[in-house]
Amino acid sequence: MQGLMMDYPLTLDRIIEHANHIYPHKSIATKQPDGSFHRYTYADFYKRVKRLANALVTLGVEIGDRVGTFAFNNYQHMELYFGIPGVGAVCHTLNIRLSPDQLAYIINHAEDKVIFIDGPLLPLFEKLVGQIDHVKHFVLFNAPKGVTTQLPNVHHYEDLMTAANEEFTWLATDEKLAACMCYTSGTTGNPKGALYSHRSMYLHTLGVCQANSLGITEMDTVLPVVPQFHAMAWGLPYGCLMAGANMVMPGPHLQPKPLAEIIDNYRVTVAAGVPTIWTGLYHELKSNPRDISCIRALVVGGSAMPRALIEGYEKDLGVNVIHAWGMTEMSPLGTVSILSSEQRALPDAEKWDIKAKQGYPIANVEMRIVNEVGEALPWDGTTMGELQVRGPWVIKSYFKVEPNADSFTADGWFRTGDVATISTDGYMTITDRTKDLIKSGGEWISSVALENALMAYPKVMEAAVIAIPDQEWAERPLATVVLAPGVEQVTETELMAHLAPQFAKFQLPDRILVLKAIPKTSVGKFDKKVLRQQYAEGQLG
Repeated sequence: MQGLMMDYPLTLDRIIEHANHIYPHKSIATKQPDGSFHRYTYADFYKRVKRLANALVTLGVEIGDRVGTFAFNNYQHMELYFGIPGVGAVCHTLNIRLSPDQLAYIINHAEDKVIFIDGPLLPLFEKLVGQIDHVKHFVLFNAPKGVTTQLPNVHHYEDLMTAANEEFTWLATDEKLAACMCYTSGTTGNPKGALYSHRSMYLHTLGVCQANSLGITEMDTVLPVVPQFHAMAWGLPYGCLMAGANMVMPGPHLQPKPLAEIIDNYRVTVAAGVPTIWTGLYHELKSNPRDISCIRALVVGGSAMPRALIEGYEKDLGVNVIHAWGMTEMSPLGTVSILSSEQRALPDAEKWDIKAKQGYPIANVEMRIVNEVGEALPWDGTTMGELQVRGPWVIKSYFKVEPNADSFTADGWFRTGDVATISTDGYMTITDRTKDLIKSGGEWISSVALENALMAYPKVMEAAVIAIPDQEWAERPLATVVLAPGVEQVTETELMAHLAPQFAKFQLPDRILVLKAIPKTSVGKFDKKVLRQQYAEGQLG
């Protein structure tokens, strides 16, 4: 017998309608390129999104078309997050940190019809002139009227908005319609597209707002430092509108000092970003103290946050850190590491050990670890296996790519490429990427464990460990570090002495090199592919 329920499509326009009806007074503030702030209410935002929808139709955008965005985190980008899906098109956020060749490949592969470009990024985008095929219109915002450009068919955002009507009937009536698309950063091979439906994004938004997840509420002021091109800013723009939270967008101002000022001045309660952002902010606050006790959740994802940095934020700054994990293919939120009621009574050191884990799966995300032949492994906190996930916001294939066994199992699980353990109480810990594990003399060595231990040393700010070829042992670990601000030198001997009590002798790196900078990917992770290439070419000494 079927349930007698209303047919209520879960489309993203439901979120903005709810925000306009219940939270019209809430606000979105953006730090502009010139340092000033633009601020308006959800009611203002709602009207402008409807104008944008009309403008998109005028430009010939139809249901299913891909519309690209090449922008920082700002209010115009927020409008695009809702306006593009509102006309039944796909909001395709382009990664501003990719190379011109990768961007050209992505735009051509996605067949973007219109691209919206943030003014300060125009010189970067113009490097693609002559390389992209399908784009019919380019729209500029935060750019002066008289700006010169080699791009054809250029419009100015505010001109389109002024000419457009505020009345619009949303066109996305089917929750299975594609709403958003992000491409992976392409660390191996060409980037791959993850296409999200209205339904998956709506359910993901509910996941973001779960009390045992990020728990965003009407009382919050949220600062998404994670770029809007990075897996839809982890779903925070949709979560904030659904919950009625105020938002502060940093624009191009991603350096530690302006971020500290924004948090202090706007009394931010939830801030989200990758570990490299929070490393820089921590050292800024230690040098130039500010009151950031307003933060109830410093959300970190993208890669593992060193336990020592978690301890520093909580002990030195009184800030609660929430480790989160997910992937572009997961929309992206999968797990959070929040202490249970029983764990809150533990000694601080044990609590920080738990918070350094990637955490438990939020409701509607299932996970398992398996061995080489796909058999499920026990959740005992020590057994390592390949991490696999499934759920209503996990993709079942890549855009224009047939599902294959490298990424998807026959019984419907996504293969993350991570190696993990899961404790008896469900807390997952990433021990490494499958491609980053070091196999020395038949024994596995975790590069992540070595990195975290090195970054716990006061003189070290960043650390990355890679496998290098070895004639006798097949592979050996090579460690690279960047010194903390104000530290002029550190010896390999003292770093080895720091590591020795924590690791077996065979697990210690053969060498530890001090670098001025560790290469990073477009989303702020350590780029070990580049490190391995630099080693192979003799650049690391």
